[in-house]
Amino acid sequence: MDTYLLPAAMRELPPPWHDLTYRRSQALDALAPTEERREQARHVLRACLPDRPQSVHDWDEELRDFYDDRDDHTLDEADAWLTRIMPTTSQVTRERVVQVVGAWADMGIPTVPQPPTEQWVDRVAAEWAASVRQALAYDAFALIERATTAGLLNDGEAEDAALLAAAFVRVGVAVEAAVRVLVSLGRPRGEQALLELVQDDEVRDFRPYVRSRLLGLRRRVYDVRARDITRDEEPLLPEGLQGLPYSWQNDFGWGATAPDSHSLARARSALEACLAVGRAPDDAQMCSDTPADCSAIAEVVRALMPYPRLVTRERMNEAWRECQSLGFAFQGMDVEAFAKVWCTKIAERVTAAVFRWLADLPQGGGEAGDKEPAVLSATALWAAELAERCVRCGSAVQEAIWFLHRTDDVPGSREALTRLAFDPSLPVTTRNAAQEWAP
Repeated sequence: MDTYLLPAAMRELPPPWHDLTYRRSQALDALAPTEERREQARHVLRACLPDRPQSVHDWDEELRDFYDDRDDHTLDEADAWLTRIMPTTSQVTRERVVQVVGAWADMGIPTVPQPPTEQWVDRVAAEWAASVRQALAYDAFALIERATTAGLLNDGEAEDAALLAAAFVRVGVAVEAAVRVLVSLGRPRGEQALLELVQDDEVRDFRPYVRSRLLGLRRRVYDVRARDITRDEEPLLPEGLQGLPYSWQNDFGWGATAPDSHSLARARSALEACLAVGRAPDDAQMCSDTPADCSAIAEVVRALMPYPRLVTRERMNEAWRECQSLGFAFQGMDVEAFAKVWCTKIAERVTAAVFRWLADLPQGGGEAGDKEPAVLSATALWAAELAERCVRCGSAVQEAIWFLHRTDDVPGSREALTRLAFDPSLPVTTRNAAQEWAP
């Protein structure tokens, strides 16, 4: 008697859904997403939805590592045996998996035990069944997404699709396709489902991906808020930063700003203001230092406050609440510490941008025949002093040291580099960076 690996609802799927070969996707792509076919797609999803979280892997990751970068078709042939022996959902049985494993053994696949053990067969059977669920769900979600994009779903269908998509994300099957459907549903239904998912502990490893797609939907809200005038709002950055016309979107870069007395005075004022911001306390760390988390939080803060003049207490509070709604759990940090951390980060980015701009300005003594004047001669002393102060407080260290190197024909810059290079109170990495350029 056959041991079926799929539930009866999946074994009884109508064509083309029952087809496990490449022909299924081709047939579905050619079909218009009519109301009947949309209902059929949702039926497929209900049939494929497992009752517990799944770990969907390729049938043998170790084998894929073995064949990585090899110019042959052994792996493709091995995969093909699965649908060759089990071309439809009703034929997905343990007995047929045994046949596939036997074919792999005959092919000399190196990771197949000789003889294949019961445990190894069970592993392949479980992963193949999970892969079938995922493949069918991907195609069903793709059809629903086409219908959603075309505006064909009524309210009842949209609600059903959102519930199914969220359920698949929670069990870890066809996650990307499910999230695409939620994104296509837009606001408010799709957005609300995504907000609930990023707060759900069941989502686990998929949270960064879900959050990234949710941010795409929320971006319009941020853009509208960023256009609001800061009337009666409390600024959090010093006055020397509030007038900067450069945006965070461009990393506060000064671009081709001309080096005249006005821009140089603005640069000095900005650096002095950044030093006045100070550093966030060491214990004010965010919930995670992973690049994905820091990047997502930065995206929220940057979108709500793209210019220094928009960095206000009210908007920082909004950013804090928004990050909490996106599933970030902050440890040892309240809204005040959050604001301090991001004011520090913004000031450091501005500092780095100013020193990059200053370092790129024409250097030298303005000899005859030079096309560009030596514009830093009048500013080298104050710029070198501020660069050393920034390095000592740990702000934009690399950019400040690079500036000192670029202006080391000026005594003040050379002396600052030497002091930084051999000051035992500074971190080793800072001293090493300065020693690389010290005279």
